[in-house]
Amino acid sequence: MYAVVLAGGYATRLWPITRHRPKMLLPVGDTTVIDRILTELEADDRIERVYISTNERFAGSFERHIDDESYEKATLSIEETVAEDEKFGVIGALAQLVEREGVDDDLLVVAGDNLMGFPMSDFLDDFEARGAPTVAAYDVGSREKATSYGLVALDGDRVVDFQEKPDDPKSTLVSIACYAFPEASVRFEEYLAGDNNPDEPGWFIEWLQANEPVYAYQFDEPWFDIGTPEAYLEAVAWALDGDVRVAEDAAVDGCDFGENVHVMSGARLSGVSLSNAVVFPETEIADAALRESIVDEHCRIEGKDLRDSLVGSYSQLY
Repeated sequence: MYAVVLAGGYATRLWPITRHRPKMLLPVGDTTVIDRILTELEADDRIERVYISTNERFAGSFERHIDDESYEKATLSIEETVAEDEKFGVIGALAQLVEREGVDDDLLVVAGDNLMGFPMSDFLDDFEARGAPTVAAYDVGSREKATSYGLVALDGDRVVDFQEKPDDPKSTLVSIACYAFPEASVRFEEYLAGDNNPDEPGWFIEWLQANEPVYAYQFDEPWFDIGTPEAYLEAVAWALDGDVRVAEDAAVDGCDFGENVHVMSGARLSGVSLSNAVVFPETEIADAALRESIVDEHCRIEGKDLRDSLVGSYSQLY
């Protein structure tokens, strides 16, 4: 079985933090978003190879990360784009990857910016038991949130209706970006040949469900779709569980820490009040307050009260 980890997005809603850094490599607790997935796939004997599908702009970042972490299964598959408006769409990119890499087996597709609380092995067990296309499904608990995802209607565990981003959802059970397909169901080229939407995988699932049986793996564990600053900080809060994480070589003096604070290597903080905040390496902050904020590396901030803020790298705020 092959796996594709989708990591080609430019994460513009998280700019400037992700302007020069893929959001999949953002730290969440003691690891990164994508490493939670890669570590599980590395350990699962059913997975032969893992393709990280990314773009030309971030290829170097992922290549260095794979080498640093010594993953044996992971390799890059690069789409030739450097900006959001050049992208092929998820299904378009998947079709190209399948052809480019000669994928000829069952296929797992998972978004590299999704933090999923369930074990990937449980999802694969469920898929193997059925031998049919399987999607992971989660109750978001809000009809407003459901409008942003693919709405799933079930009869038992079988998907009997699928609506991508409905305006008026009838329920709150949605498909997340975690899919498993038998080889015969990897029908991306057939789907695209019908002049169907190449952008979102949900449109493919909607089409596939109308053409063959599709099933859902329902889970109750936490799930975070890390596409916004709020979602990223929520994922960090879940990982830290209220704790404060300060790197050993960070210098901290006279600071007041609330819940869910991550201060990284080489940061220097003096007289700072923080809660629900992430401070990247080599940043200096003095006599300031940070709430629900992210400060990138090599910044210098003094005498500022920041709330719901994103501060780009090398910024200076006085």
